Amino acid sequence: MSKTASILFDAPGPRTVVRHRLYSVAAALVVLVLVAWVLYRFGEAGQFEGEKWEVFTTPEYLSTLLVDGLLKTIQMAAFAVAGAVVFGFVFGIGKMSDHGFVRWPCWAVVELFRAVPVLLMMVFSWYAIGPSTDNSFLAVVVALTVYNGAVLAEVLRAGVLAVPRGQAEAAYALGMRKSQVMLLILMPQAVKIMLPAIISQCIVALKDTALGQYVLAPGLTAVSKQIYLEFNNRVPTMLVVALMYIGVNLLLTALATWLQRRYVGEKRVLQVSAAGTADQTTI
Repeated sequence: MSKTASILFDAPGPRTVVRHRLYSVAAALVVLVLVAWVLYRFGEAGQFEGEKWEVFTTPEYLSTLLVDGLLKTIQMAAFAVAGAVVFGFVFGIGKMSDHGFVRWPCWAVVELFRAVPVLLMMVFSWYAIGPSTDNSFLAVVVALTVYNGAVLAEVLRAGVLAVPRGQAEAAYALGMRKSQVMLLILMPQAVKIMLPAIISQCIVALKDTALGQYVLAPGLTAVSKQIYLEFNNRVPTMLVVALMYIGVNLLLTALATWLQRRYVGEKRVLQVSAAGTADQTTI
């Protein structure tokens, strides 16, 4: 145990270890009982009958679920993440500008889009573009872009400020301009800090596409609604859709881990505290 950890609390003794294990076993039993009760209620309601699951073995409906549902969901999330990265980079850099006429408008835009719920942003975007099913896809992409871009702007700012101050001071001492210091010195180091948060926002964007059904957007939730309304199998449909979301998120997490090891060179997620202090002022 590290010196800092030993100051905060004492190492647990044998009795405490046994007590903690008993708590863990009791909590696991409670969870198992709850899961068993839920499954029993589903079975009692006939949610496990074969006719309610037969639709997911039919090629026609599987194709609809994968192409019109999953593929459209991934497309919306991909376009939104690409736009959010650009949005976050532009407004994140703008918030760190030395010029007030640049810094304050960027601050206002970021805080505005961070504060507005994604669903409301989708509705506003839908009516602004044109309330029709043809514009639903674009409305979802725009809403997810500005919301996640505002979050990534703060992530970028925090990542740059977490780099040790001496890095920038040394670069300025060599005669580099602020733009050179930002792009050549601070940004490459900040990527190691930003990458986990960027991947987290990708997952958030993917899940938030489910809200698109309220503006008639395509995707998994829209297709699943059509299925359970036709076959009256809401619970099986929701379970299948949830498993599809989980599978895509696991693949995205695996891809993020590979990218981090391949291009960043870190075997573990770099903690913010490992890169510098967080109480630095704007560069």
